[in-house]
Amino acid sequence: MGNRCSVRPVTVSIGRIMPRTVPNVVALLVSTALAGVALGADGWKAGVAVTGITPEEPMWMSGYGSRDRPAEGTLHDLWAKALVLEDPSGSRAVLVSLDLVGIDRETSSSICETLKRRHGLERSGIALATSHTHTGPVVGHNLGAMYFLDAEGWERVRRYTAELEKRVAAVVGEAISSLAPCRLEWGNGQATFAVNRRNNPERDVPALRGAGKLVGPVDHDVPVLSIRGPDGTLRAVVFGYACHATVLSFYQWSGDYPGFAQRHLENDRPGAVALFFAGCGGDQNPLPRRSVELADEYGRRLAAAVDRVLDAPMAAIDGDLVTRYAEIPLPFDRIPSEEELEKDANNGANRYVKRRAQLLLDRLRDEGAIAPTYPYPVQLWRLGSGPRLVLLGGEVVVDYSLRLKRELGPESTWVAAYVNDVMAYIPSLRVLREGGYEGEGAMLYYGQPSRWDESVEERVVRAVLHLSHSAGHWSSARR
Repeated sequence: MGNRCSVRPVTVSIGRIMPRTVPNVVALLVSTALAGVALGADGWKAGVAVTGITPEEPMWMSGYGSRDRPAEGTLHDLWAKALVLEDPSGSRAVLVSLDLVGIDRETSSSICETLKRRHGLERSGIALATSHTHTGPVVGHNLGAMYFLDAEGWERVRRYTAELEKRVAAVVGEAISSLAPCRLEWGNGQATFAVNRRNNPERDVPALRGAGKLVGPVDHDVPVLSIRGPDGTLRAVVFGYACHATVLSFYQWSGDYPGFAQRHLENDRPGAVALFFAGCGGDQNPLPRRSVELADEYGRRLAAAVDRVLDAPMAAIDGDLVTRYAEIPLPFDRIPSEEELEKDANNGANRYVKRRAQLLLDRLRDEGAIAPTYPYPVQLWRLGSGPRLVLLGGEVVVDYSLRLKRELGPESTWVAAYVNDVMAYIPSLRVLREGGYEGEGAMLYYGQPSRWDESVEERVVRAVLHLSHSAGHWSSARR
């Protein structure tokens, strides 16, 4: 199909993420174009930069426990993209989009501490958004109970993660250095390829779709933020969609359908950088799937939805940027005893049960206890007169975006998931009680001690509403 990348072998080296020529060219183009324009609308500024994060040595791929060997090639490169926004008062926020299945708390904290120290950013103004592509590498300890690597395999993960942290810090610095006046505008589109996988058997989806009988909650909104020079030239576009990036399951690096969508947007609008964030798609799949042609098709459809918004009148953003961040204690349903863990660690029937038990025993012996709660990250940005962007950690199911839009306003509320720390699935109370993979089963592969307590949904929603209230209304901050 058009614009499809050819497959090439992985370049074997010492395991570092090597610089790429294309990202440097893109960053230069964006920086130069933004720097040459006059003062932007209402005093906003933006800066964008891009860097490659494709592994340069064979590494284990993340997302599927059934894989039995490292990656064998590259369909298209993986990227880290940084967008820095600065409001008229000088407040800044940075969104980093990453072609990764997820990052863990340790990696996220290390990157954020570096950005705070090096660039003076506030923690509330740093959002690390992963696309959840299942054709990216293992990073840090994310999904660590799923993999059975030898010492060299884990060493490659460690090297990659350390270099990733350096490159993210560097690309944010490049984006800050390219800050220049801009116009911000926003709107919402629609794409309909996501399917609720809990309610529709995958093999039946084509027939159900044809008969108009797909069931289960979905969120087909496509939020779009455009960043233009004061002359109207598009410099960057941020967009999201609530659907797993699981079209592809082979052994070649790729950004899956979000990667294709970004490529199509950038190819069609030279000089612009496209950044994707995953919505609350924990229980949503792109169906049917399992081919490059389908990944490209879904990417085209998502890009087309973004294009329709960009080509129509969009609402201008003025006012101030307000950012909020909190970590709330999410309680587990129960903490297994040491005796239970010892029994599981010696259970020969399920290697994942054994691995989780051993990881928890190691934590128990190193720290003296297994914490009964997890520090869950909740973040909110109020983009002046524009939308409120809710940024949640973990694999959040679609019930959350639908509820938060009801609570805060359907048009002006955008909800991103897989941000800052992907520690587990985050089920709603409905999904938790129904059980299944999203409700409980996946906690095994994330190495968590049990399912969440039934207060999980209310705790997360209350935290978001509290941050939203503390961020105030744009009308009260009008300059």
